[in-house]
Amino acid sequence: MFELRRKLLKGGSVAALLSPLLGSGLLVPTGVLVPTGVLVPTGVLAADWRPAFGARNIGDALKAYGNANAASESPDIVINAPEIAENGAKVEIEITSNIENTRSLAIFADKNPMPLSAVLEFSGPALPYARVQLKLAETTRVRAVVKTLDGKTHVAFREIKVTLGGCGA
Repeated sequence: MFELRRKLLKGGSVAALLSPLLGSGLLVPTGVLVPTGVLVPTGVLAADWRPAFGARNIGDALKAYGNANAASESPDIVINAPEIAENGAKVEIEITSNIENTRSLAIFADKNPMPLSAVLEFSGPALPYARVQLKLAETTRVRAVVKTLDGKTHVAFREIKVTLGGCGA
């Protein structure tokens, strides 16, 4: 009983001393320890993709993302999406990559005001699968770009017809 009380008091006092440092940003966690004992970094990864996310057309977005223009089309990337979306404000798509050593998956909507919709990074033996909801401006081609550990880039396309616009409509 007293042992538990001591631990609680000690932990509470440490938390009270460290909370001003956490609030000021001077003490920032570098990672999260997952149940398997692996330290997963928690840094901001979006900063690397900022130019690609800010691009206003598909050519600039692909150029800023990397060598996505030279990607080879692959049947191993499966895009499951509706052929006709009744409302472009919420279009749910699923993407699965059956390509070995998939490192990242990027989703582009060609005719959106900002074409790059999402970038997902995978580590280790994670299943390269994503289920996302996109907001589509109009009927457009959605492309999934997969990068592998060996630096190769693969792409798959899917045309989605939108009857009611979502972005800017």
